[in-house]
Amino acid sequence: MHYESAKLMQEASAALQTLLGGLVLALVPVGVAGSIYKAISPNGWVSQAFGQSISAGAAVLGSLAIVLGMAWFSRVYSSPRRRNRRAGLFVYFFAAAGFIYAVQFLSKGSL
Repeated sequence: MHYESAKLMQEASAALQTLLGGLVLALVPVGVAGSIYKAISPNGWVSQAFGQSISAGAAVLGSLAIVLGMAWFSRVYSSPRRRNRRAGLFVYFFAAAGFIYAVQFLSKGSL
């Protein structure tokens, strides 16, 4: 009897993990697409930076280029264990952003 209840709990745990994994898998593209939309939309982050002044916009784009360049160079020197941890952070960050964008879209009808 104890074996059957343990097996049932294991199956329920696997089903819950599958459900949560599917939810994260659905939210990540929403987070990526929502972030891209927020960046390049007419009232987005880039237009707000350039709307204040050309130098502020250039500083934003320059700092973004430097951050991306440093991330590209750091991938060569980082250990595989740290890289996997960082990849997980990006996945969960975009899943959280996707959740926020989905809630915004469902409540307001727009981002």
